[in-house]
Amino acid sequence: MPLIDGADPHALAQAAAHLAAGELVALPTETVYGLGARADDDAAVAKIFAAKGRPSDHPLIVHVSDAAEAPAFTPAAQQPLARRLMDAFWPGPLTLILPRREGVATAAAGGQDSIGLRCPAHPVAHALLQAAARLGVPGVAAPSANRFGRISPTTAAHVLGEFGEELLVLDGGACAVGIESTIVDLTRGEPVLLRPGVLTPAQIEAACGQPLRGRDAQAPRASGTLEAHYAPRAPLRLLDADALRQALAGPREPGMALALYSRSVEPPPGVTHRRMPDDARAAAFELFAVLRELDAQGATHIWVERPPATPEWDGVRDRLQRAAAAA
Repeated sequence: MPLIDGADPHALAQAAAHLAAGELVALPTETVYGLGARADDDAAVAKIFAAKGRPSDHPLIVHVSDAAEAPAFTPAAQQPLARRLMDAFWPGPLTLILPRREGVATAAAGGQDSIGLRCPAHPVAHALLQAAARLGVPGVAAPSANRFGRISPTTAAHVLGEFGEELLVLDGGACAVGIESTIVDLTRGEPVLLRPGVLTPAQIEAACGQPLRGRDAQAPRASGTLEAHYAPRAPLRLLDADALRQALAGPREPGMALALYSRSVEPPPGVTHRRMPDDARAAAFELFAVLRELDAQGATHIWVERPPATPEWDGVRDRLQRAAAAA
């Protein structure tokens, strides 16, 4: 199926009709490109799991055009803590885990009694969700548009590289954020951080008016929280600057590629490398594209300098740690 222009109203109408008919559409969000299906149709959602090779008990995030659509999926949409976070960060890169309305979006929730909801800020995603809602689609389940466990796509070209001509791809340009949304669990009476993103804990706590707890064994399963995830084809090794300098001083196998966050590590002559921004948001924007680029250049192993251990870097560091765990 074709790549279509998200700025074209006719393309948006085509994509919305495709969703309404129970078919898959790849759509841009400000975080990464998603592989979408109408969330209220378990048969349509099953196509996502099949296309990605994703286990059906691993829940998806449901995207809505605004907070007014949330009650279709959760009886807790007006809960004060949920409202504060929606008002502060929607539309934007925040997913809320809330109790799921019984009998709704069972497949999208991976069979759990909770549901992940997000309102994306990308104008193309927003327009598509609105157009689909007018056709009776209350929300769109959309994990990242890549094969399960691999690098998330941040351009339409990345999606085509994963799936070829298998699905309709709505082109909205490069994703402005570049890593997946922050996930906060609100099913236990207090906010629990399940996955970091570009929003810092301090920002979320300020909106909540209470402390944010870290993930624990009681947290529900959530999208993108497996130990090994976001992996390039080449094995990825994550090292701090000192360890990286020492490793580079020794014998090296051919095919090495480097991604460096500081100026304190000098790549050896002839070694493929990318200098990453020293700003956390700029680095998040580039991260997945750089890993895909190094894979495409034929790297047999990728060494990445560990980014700074400060809150604004939590999202980037989390993605790299999970990518390294897959090696």
